[in-house]
Amino acid sequence: MALKTLVGNRIMNDVIRATVQAHNKQAGKLEWRVLVVDTLSMKMVSACTKMHELSAEGITIVETVTKKREPMPAMEAIYLITPSEDSVRGLMSDFNSQNRTTYKAAHVYFTEACPEERFKEICNSLAAKRIKTLKEINIAFTPYESQIFSLDTPDAFQFYYNPQRASDRSAGMEKLAEQIATLCSCLGEYPSIRYRADYERNLELAQMVQQKLDAYKADEPTMGEGPEKAKTQLIILDRGFDTTSPLLHELTFQAMAFDLLDIQNDVYKYEANEGVMKEVILDENDDLWVELRHEHIAVVSQTVTKKLKKFNAEKRIQSTGDKSSMRDLSKMIKAMPQHQKELAKFSTHFALAEECMKTYQGYIDKLCKVEQDLAMGTDAEGEKIKDHMRNIVPILLDQNVTINDKIRIILLYIQSKNGISEENLTKLIQHAQIPPEKTCIIKNMQNLGVNVVVGSNRKKIWQMKRRERVSEQTYQTSRWTPQVKDIIEDAIEDKLDNNHFPYLGGQRQASSMSQAPTSARYGQWHKDKKDQTSSQSRSHPRIIAFVVGGCSFSEVRAAYEVTRDKKNWEIVMGGSHLLTPEEFLENIRELGGSPQDED
Repeated sequence: MALKTLVGNRIMNDVIRATVQAHNKQAGKLEWRVLVVDTLSMKMVSACTKMHELSAEGITIVETVTKKREPMPAMEAIYLITPSEDSVRGLMSDFNSQNRTTYKAAHVYFTEACPEERFKEICNSLAAKRIKTLKEINIAFTPYESQIFSLDTPDAFQFYYNPQRASDRSAGMEKLAEQIATLCSCLGEYPSIRYRADYERNLELAQMVQQKLDAYKADEPTMGEGPEKAKTQLIILDRGFDTTSPLLHELTFQAMAFDLLDIQNDVYKYEANEGVMKEVILDENDDLWVELRHEHIAVVSQTVTKKLKKFNAEKRIQSTGDKSSMRDLSKMIKAMPQHQKELAKFSTHFALAEECMKTYQGYIDKLCKVEQDLAMGTDAEGEKIKDHMRNIVPILLDQNVTINDKIRIILLYIQSKNGISEENLTKLIQHAQIPPEKTCIIKNMQNLGVNVVVGSNRKKIWQMKRRERVSEQTYQTSRWTPQVKDIIEDAIEDKLDNNHFPYLGGQRQASSMSQAPTSARYGQWHKDKKDQTSSQSRSHPRIIAFVVGGCSFSEVRAAYEVTRDKKNWEIVMGGSHLLTPEEFLENIRELGGSPQDED
């Protein structure tokens, strides 16, 4: 079952309907309440539920706990919030006057375990008298797509890799572990844990996750039971495991659009017709986006045109000639309001593909070939490249190429050589005219375990043996495959190197309980509903891959590709946050001091 559906069911059943059943005065009679959220839970609610579903259960309005709100003293409020200082303060201030409270009463649901001191604060406040429900529902992650999650913790990059952040590292990792455990609990999984051993903090994080999972398992013994679920693995990686994928210019639709265009919070803005700006959310409610997001840009434009023609033929719409343009589409939308929704979808993807192509043809097309050669070590014909310098110098000297794009090329070059001399680095920086405030991005890369500047003491870095994937069908500018795809496929086929990706405490064996009993408390929400989904029985084992320091959109694509190719496995992929190349560079820039000066 898709992550969003799981979390949506959990919010509707364990928060909204649970309150209605326990507190409505008359069964079957609607009572109106307010739903109060904070930033993290708002992301969850908007990603996984619809306003009409909430209204049907008596939710009249959704409000944010940290903002000033209109008091509704005759109504009760359901608070779905993280137990953070700001959110709890907001809850308490709603009831800090005995006579004039914002709401009549509060039903409080925390997204995760509430710290002891915060719980005491609530008990000692005036709000305590008004709280009728106080529960923890354990969903401390955002389902981004059906198989993709984010912990919304971009700061993890800093406390994991920044030597100056050692003091708050442990608390940050503890929180990550709790969030990962709530994901596994929500999926009904108790996985074997594997981790990348080449970075020492991953073992510590794996142990923390195991502790949290054991606590969930004690509360819910059926978690992860059954012969298929016993095969499930959680693989903990850190961003240093593959520093190539987040640097490359990707040419599949979603990754390309998020890299090249200014898309904030999944909202794409474009000019629908003269002077009229339109905002669209790129998410799974748009079936055309779902179909196109992992396609190569060359296929996307053709597909949109073909589909539009087919739609026009089916609806007997006169289209103007062969090539549809944005202007034709906006005329059609005005002329046929009954087809507005479908035509608007075409118009969005036309604009998106067109804008991507326009940027690509500026100079990105030249970069892609050089980047792929650097990443692969070979050219499109499979010949080993002897002199990368010849290819990269013209790009570094080109005034049209942005500083960040030059830095991406320099970093890929350094990785292809497994480190370069101080003298060569200085030359590259001069050629590319990289300003002093950005040269640190290149140096800071060593915090992720990459050899940057080397003398005679080059650190040995283990390289995973890559699968051969390049074929006649491969686009020359898309030859690189994210390493996580190899890691996941090797894990499924039991070929993943046990020295570099060991199991924590060994691999789980299937226990004697082959079918888990139904939980009386939750009915069937965390089980696979056999009767409903017998055709594609959801009892497949899963690989849950988690990247501390952020997961890139090319890696997101890999999760769907492996799920499609390996019919009996489902891949759930995520990270402390989702990462574009620009954000990756910014994260590295903020790292500051180096772990040890190596020369």
